[in-house]
Amino acid sequence: MRTLKIAFFLAALLLFSLSSYSQTPAPAQAPAKPKPATAAKPATPTYDRTLLKPTLLKEKAPDSFQVKFETTRGDFTMDVTRAWAPLGVDRFYNLVRHHFYDNMVIFRAVQGFVVQFGISSYPPVNAAWKDATLKDDPVLQSNKRGYVTFATAGANTRTTQIFINFGDNSRLDAMGFTPFATIDHEGMKVVEMFYDQYADNPTNQQDSIEKQGKAFLDKNYPKLDVIKQATVVGAPPLPAAKPTPKPAPKPAPKPATSTAPSNP
Repeated sequence: MRTLKIAFFLAALLLFSLSSYSQTPAPAQAPAKPKPATAAKPATPTYDRTLLKPTLLKEKAPDSFQVKFETTRGDFTMDVTRAWAPLGVDRFYNLVRHHFYDNMVIFRAVQGFVVQFGISSYPPVNAAWKDATLKDDPVLQSNKRGYVTFATAGANTRTTQIFINFGDNSRLDAMGFTPFATIDHEGMKVVEMFYDQYADNPTNQQDSIEKQGKAFLDKNYPKLDVIKQATVVGAPPLPAAKPTPKPAPKPAPKPATSTAPSNP
């Protein structure tokens, strides 16, 4: 009898334990930690895809226009005259309209001589223009201070590079360097500030610049200045014309007397 009571007691205790365990709530799960927000990557500067097809850039330039250059040293403006070098100006006009000179490093600055640029920051663009040469225009202006000219590697080899004359470089005239634009006195103050302490070292590495683009210059010549963008902004101001005096009005002619036709 005693054994039966003990067995009954143990069975009741086991049943109570199982019932209590089944009613115990599961421990609350810790809330999932929010994933850290991924910082947006800055947009990578790109280029107008039309630049990959030079044969499409054939628009005729206006007779005269201005191009504004915004740079890391400030802004300056070129006054461009098509009659000075029609082939060169048409090329320059199309390049600017399609933003070829945007985000471009000014790789050459030699005080007393020239500032030179025109190698794209994007290797595919350089590859597309490498053989897009122009025939020479006749030299109608002189390479004096403030005049802008296409760089060449010999006769009929102009592509995209241009230079700005710091001083009187008229000796270049006989070599076929054809000026096509000018920069005024105020603009030349900006041009003279471009970093020039690398001298001609980057100039001697143009092949690497063409193949690697801006990345090569940023790594090896980090202090060089950059053209943020170049845009066509309008025609240069024309000199005020003297007013032409109006001629005195002529008296009105008398009406002709009509006659009836007659037989002879």
